[in-house]
Amino acid sequence: MDNIHKRAVPIGNLAPQLYTPLIAEVCDTVNRNGFVFLQPPMVAALLNSAVPGFVQGWEDFRLSWGHLDQDAFMGDGGTYRFRRYATFFTEQGSRHWQPCPHQPHYQTTVHNPLNGGIVRHFAPIPTELCEGLVFSAVMDLCCACFNVLAPHCAWHIEVHQFRIDASAGAASPTPEGVHRDGVDFVFMLMVNRVNVVEGETSIYDNDQRLLARHSMIHELEAALLNDAQVRHGVSAIIPIHPDRPAHRDVLVVTFKKR
Repeated sequence: MDNIHKRAVPIGNLAPQLYTPLIAEVCDTVNRNGFVFLQPPMVAALLNSAVPGFVQGWEDFRLSWGHLDQDAFMGDGGTYRFRRYATFFTEQGSRHWQPCPHQPHYQTTVHNPLNGGIVRHFAPIPTELCEGLVFSAVMDLCCACFNVLAPHCAWHIEVHQFRIDASAGAASPTPEGVHRDGVDFVFMLMVNRVNVVEGETSIYDNDQRLLARHSMIHELEAALLNDAQVRHGVSAIIPIHPDRPAHRDVLVVTFKKR
């Protein structure tokens, strides 16, 4: 595939009018391959074009992962996952995203054999975070990209803050294994990694053939997936120093046609 991140430019060198061509380039890669990995300079450029100065809100955004609640619905009995959750919608072809009343999360056992088949209630993402610079930039970028990939659609949007805590030992970001999310498109943003190694993302086609492996290790790395076209999984993260806190923080945004 084209390594789009090799053509990334420093954020200071990117004029706002290049926003549309960059999105077109990203979407073209997703159309051809079903996925794309983006390195931090490209992601920062795209987000800054969506919301200039978004980086001023990054520290508060990153620190919010320290206030997530433990996931009480792990089918393996694990206590290593923490999360918050919010839902939004757009009208047909619009980039104006609006919040939905807080609601539970549900996946079928087809898409999540470990935790699917039950209604799961998670604490909401705080309103002030959803109204912040970084969150707004991410949502605007997702709307822009996915409206190119699937024009004239209305979207149901789910946003997940995930922390995988490996302080007690190796822990899996995707304990359900290689899977689809049961949506149309997925955006994954690396927010933070502390005292861990591994956590390699693998992409497969629907015939379970491996297409790519990539470890997202830097803040602002991202991936976009066509969820109908590819499957994904992430290997376990392992603490480097077993006597220190260890975790991996990720934001996941999914878009499903309404």
